[in-house]
Amino acid sequence: MNDPLEQLRQAGALNTSPYEQNSRYYGLPIARYEQPGAAPIPYVRRRFIPPAERYTEVERHIVQQGDRIDRLAAHYLGDAERYWQIADANAALDPAALTATPGDEISITLPDGIGGADG
Repeated sequence: MNDPLEQLRQAGALNTSPYEQNSRYYGLPIARYEQPGAAPIPYVRRRFIPPAERYTEVERHIVQQGDRIDRLAAHYLGDAERYWQIADANAALDPAALTATPGDEISITLPDGIGGADG
């Protein structure tokens, strides 16, 4: 192969993700579903939530009436679109459920792997 761009892409030196860095899908491989006689359909491969020990807790938030997960992400993480990181750290399949009950505690953590058992 003589294409230098393709060599950089394959080496992982170029960002080829169609998703922004704050997306839970950033960096996941894109696969294609192919059927004979039909156009291939691209899809994002399955994403697994990392185990709890990969997170380092930095704070606990006590849910108040009116809290929303996106507002908590904006406050604690500086980006409302990173709400999924709070959901991951609390093993929540439904992010909205984290703020549904005032008085519940939510773990605010560093991103996956930073400072955790593998970090």
